[in-house]
Amino acid sequence: CLSACLPACLSACLDPNEVKRTVSCLSWHPDGGKLAAAYSCLQFQRSSRDMSLDSYIWDIENPNRPELTLKPASPLVCLEYNPKDSHTLVGGAYNGQIAYWDTRRGSQPVETSSVEQSHRDPVYKIIWLQSKTGTDVFSASTDGQVLWWDVRRLSEPTERLVLDLSREGNLDRALGAVSLEFESTMPTKFLVGTEQGVVVSCNRKAKTPAEKIVCSYDGHHGPVYALQRNPFFPKNFLTVGDWTARIWSEDIRDSAIMWTKYQTSYLMDACWSPVRPSVFFTVKMDGVLDVWDILFKQNDPTLSLKVCDEALYSLRLQDNGRLVACGSQQGGATLLEISSGLSTLQKNDKSLLAAMFERETKREKVLEARQREIRLKERSRSEQSREGEPGREDADHGPDQLIAKAQEDFYVVTEMERRRRDANQVHT
Repeated sequence: CLSACLPACLSACLDPNEVKRTVSCLSWHPDGGKLAAAYSCLQFQRSSRDMSLDSYIWDIENPNRPELTLKPASPLVCLEYNPKDSHTLVGGAYNGQIAYWDTRRGSQPVETSSVEQSHRDPVYKIIWLQSKTGTDVFSASTDGQVLWWDVRRLSEPTERLVLDLSREGNLDRALGAVSLEFESTMPTKFLVGTEQGVVVSCNRKAKTPAEKIVCSYDGHHGPVYALQRNPFFPKNFLTVGDWTARIWSEDIRDSAIMWTKYQTSYLMDACWSPVRPSVFFTVKMDGVLDVWDILFKQNDPTLSLKVCDEALYSLRLQDNGRLVACGSQQGGATLLEISSGLSTLQKNDKSLLAAMFERETKREKVLEARQREIRLKERSRSEQSREGEPGREDADHGPDQLIAKAQEDFYVVTEMERRRRDANQVHT
């Protein structure tokens, strides 16, 4: 029965202020019993003097009043618990500053970065890095910079990267960053999602600033609001921008390997399940939470739930995959409990998804190679025509026929590979 699988609403934490603000970011306490929420007005010049600057930490057992109020100098756009020290949090503010809290020391930040050394635009994402001290973070902003910090000394960033794809470090040409991804198993790599729909892959340990920008993936018509590697297959990452969610392979730069069909409402956030490798969640501006299981079906979500009548802007899953929090435009943070079928690892999940990712990556590589062949032939024909030699017009080798031939070749290759594996199993 489908109704038995629907998420159950546990509670809703509401912005206690009279003038409501958007829940722009959510972060779970490492123990899972508390939820930190950043509140800000993201609509340019829509904020008023009556609007509060506060953000809050909620105890999920008591959603009626916040457990602790965080008092930054400017509204927080992002907020993150330290995975190594549950008493500490770091936040990125609307005015570009970075602030650091120790909940044992009250509501005021322990340290705040100076305005002169901070970002010039709102800080849309901040992440704790894997380090011996547990005090290193890095932040991304629409000012086109990624900055590294040690929260014990926020007087100035420890490192700086300008997201200029020409690799000249020109801030005027830099792409504005709205999302950021770091996987601890890949300590030198990180991904940045930009306002221009491009995902930039970077290597922090490169010798020169120009070498730090490795490559880019261009696949969205609008800002990349969400960006996350699959916890089980880190080479594959999920992005959300415009009306689609897309899954990429690091090995394929020209196209995603899988994508949802275009939705009727703008997607604002997404994340993978930490326990089911094939499951991811998205929230949209129509107030709907979608749960996707790509092993079950790819064209439509497995479950859709209308959470509220206003836009959903943020989303965060608890580490055990059982609770999901959704933040809304009018300051509501709704907690939902996910059914065991969507939050328990199934027997063949990993192997089936690995085979699916491998198959789709191979398919895209074949199509990519065929497209290169088409471009080379077209270039050759244009060069011939410029030299006064008529190009050969062969209807049998048009783009549609070449793509069809590429797909046919792909299926032949995969069938041969399947037969080879079956033969090896028989011999063993």
